[in-house]
This record gives sequence, C-alpha cells and structure tokens, in this order.
Amino acid sequence: MKTTYIPVAEDFQPLGEAVDAERIDRPSLSYWQDVSRRLRSNTRATISLYMVVALVLFTVAGPWLWRVDPALQDLEQISQAPNLGRFALIIADKEPLTEVTARQISQPAGSTSTAPQRLRVLGTAHSEGVTIAWDGVAGASGYQLYRHELEPSGINDLGLPLDQLRASKLSYQDRLGLETRRYYYSVVALFDGAEEDSFASLPVDVEQAIRLSEAHFRGLVDDASDSSLIGSKIRLEVHPFGTDYLGRDMLARLMWGARTSLFIGLVAPLLYVAIGLAYGGLAGYSGGRTDNLMMRFADFVIALPFLLFMILFKIAFGLGPGESGVGPMLLALILLSWPATARLVRGQVLQIREEAYIAAARLMGASAPYLVARHMLPNVMGVLLVSLTFAIPTAIFIEAFLSFIGMGVVPPTPSWGSMCNDGIRTMLSHPHELIFPAVFISMTVLAFNLLGDGLRDAMDARMRSDS
Repeated sequence: MKTTYIPVAEDFQPLGEAVDAERIDRPSLSYWQDVSRRLRSNTRATISLYMVVALVLFTVAGPWLWRVDPALQDLEQISQAPNLGRFALIIADKEPLTEVTARQISQPAGSTSTAPQRLRVLGTAHSEGVTIAWDGVAGASGYQLYRHELEPSGINDLGLPLDQLRASKLSYQDRLGLETRRYYYSVVALFDGAEEDSFASLPVDVEQAIRLSEAHFRGLVDDASDSSLIGSKIRLEVHPFGTDYLGRDMLARLMWGARTSLFIGLVAPLLYVAIGLAYGGLAGYSGGRTDNLMMRFADFVIALPFLLFMILFKIAFGLGPGESGVGPMLLALILLSWPATARLVRGQVLQIREEAYIAAARLMGASAPYLVARHMLPNVMGVLLVSLTFAIPTAIFIEAFLSFIGMGVVPPTPSWGSMCNDGIRTMLSHPHELIFPAVFISMTVLAFNLLGDGLRDAMDARMRSDS
C-alpha cells in the first residue's frame, strides 16, 4: 500500500558542519591576480625582481647619495684596491733633495767587491719620492739603477731600468709612478760602460704621502701654512670599490655607468619592441599576401649583419676614432632588432583572430581597430612583456661588448663595457678594475633573464589554477 510522507519542521533545520566544510570560501582570481600570485611563489623570479629594483635604486638614487665626481682624477691614489680611507703622510710642498757624492763617503779599505755596498734609503720612502744611496765602488765609471716589483732572481731579472748615473753620484731619487707597495731597488756598477755581474738589492716599503697644499685643496686640512702638520698622518677619501688607473672612484663610475648602460638597455628594447608589435600585429591581422610580403621583409632584416651596420652608421654620423657611438648603437639596435618581436606578435595574432569570441565580435559589428585594440593587443601583452624582459639584458650585453671593443661608449663617459675595456689593461696587477664592472653586467643580465623566465611561467594560461 502506498504511503505519503508528510514533512515535519525538523526536516528544514541546517545540515550542520558537513556542508560548511565543502563550501568554497576563497574568491576566484583574475588572470593578472593569478599571474602575480604565481610570480611571487617563484623564488628565483622574486629574488631577480628584488635585484632589478636594487639596480634601479643604485642607478637613480646612488649618485645623489654618493656625491663623488666620476671624472675626478686623484693621481695620488691610482689603481688603489677597495678601502675605507687610507692614511697618508703629510709632506712639505718642496722637500729638499738629498744627494750623496763620492766626496762624502769613502770606500772601505781592502774591499775588492764590484757590487755597491750599504744600499740604503735616505729619509722616508713615500709615494712622492724614494731616495736611494749607496757606497761607491773603486774604479767604477758609473752606476745603473733598477726597480722591480718582485724580488730579483739574478742579474737578468732586475726589473725596470731607472737611470744611468756617473761615478761621482751615489744617490738617486725615484718619482716614477710610485704606489703604496714593496719595491726592490738594485744597483749595478759600470766599468767602461759595461755592467758587472754582481749587484746590490734593497727592498723598500713605500707609504702613501700627500703634500700639504694638496691636502688643503682637497679639504683634508684647514690651514695650508700650518707646518706643524708635516710628518703627521691624515685619512684620505673613502673608496669602497677602489680607484681606476687614473685615480677615479670606481663606485661613482659604476653608478654613472649604470645610467649609460641601462639607458641603452631600456630605450632600445622599448622602441624596437613597439615597432615589432605594430608591424607583427598588422601582418598577422591582415593575413594572406600582405602578411607574406611583410614577413619576407622581416626575414631580410634579420639576415643583415649588425656589426657591419654599426660601422656604417658611425661613418654616416661622421664619428671618428675615440668618439662616442651611442647614437649609431641605438639606431642599429632599433632598426635591426624588431623582426624577432614582429614574428612573435604575428604568431599570437594569427592564433587569436581564429578564436570564437573574435568571430562573435565581428558578427556584432565590431570594426577592425576595435578588435585589435580591445581583444588582440591585450592578449599579446603578456607574451610581449616576457619578450621585453629578455630583450633588455641582450641590449645591455651588446652595449657592453661594443664599448669593450671601442665602438660604443668611449671615455670619459663611463659605461660598464668601457670600464671593462679599461680594466683589461691592468687585469693582472689590479683585478678589481675589471671584476666590479664585469660582475655588475653579469648580475644585471642574470636578473633580467631569471625574471623573464618567471614571467613566462606565470603568464602561461595552461599553468593557471582553477580557483
């Protein structure tokens, strides 16, 4: 027999926690919100983003905080290693020249040695001058003086010839490019103009010195006439990254060089990516014969040699050797680098124009400019942004390479590439002049490349979560 169920009030009570546990409380994310979330979850991309932000702050705010002229030459501190301010000995503006002649000293009785004896330093050995004296050799017609940065291993390894002196002069003051380091001075006696096989050698530790007037000019002392300061020591300017071969502050030049390198690395990609966007979008939307002709021209531009056109543009600009090639470099990058972006955008537009929502928009009467501006370009911007992040380090590396070979930015304008070119000359003796700009180039290129990888993964629609 069929029965009829009559509902009661208890049937309409809340079901309890079981239903609440299945309810989805997290709101759905938009495309760009999901991109941001996945980009933040990528550790490498996040670190790279922080590195890019730090580089921008270093470039923009750095010169305001570190107010040192990048072109200021301090010949007292040439090729100094990184330091927090060296101490320098204050000396008089005109130090008396101490000379020793043969009349002032006598040869020891019974001595038969042909090597000068009692090789010694007169006064204090400092970067403004080192005075070497020795006892004469009986019968010598003169003396040859040498200086070496390493301890001599024999008569054929005495180093740089400084001067050849007559027999009556038994001292020499060296002022030739002295640095704060240890030198080995050697003296060889000459008989009838020929050097003997024996020599005397003396290690000398040179300390930093500065003249009183120079210290006053640089603001290190208050009174240039206070002779009581002579012989005391003062702390020189701080150079955290050292100085280059002309005594210019490396940190200041790295900051201003970053402006040059990033200007080229940002302006050129922005311009040729914009050209590639317009060209590739037009080719992809037009299709057919127009698309074919436009892309064949793009293939022709890709085949053009960049370095050859860089040389031709320098000639066309009337630039000679030693003149900055920033203008030709920008022109060559813009005119020859857009086809890669154009091909990428064209492929995306060809795919998008076949989508159902594009056909629906056409049926509703949407015009071609509306379709391009409203539907196609926004869908291309993600791929374009990734392309831009890869184009920036490429442009920076090209600028560094061209400046390194002398075809880009030239001194005195600093750039990382030209600084590497300068540092290669002193790579063995002063490696910091090459290491610092090379590290900044490497870190910048690496940061932008890793950021581009992260953006590519974050903008991939196939990796988007279903939330």
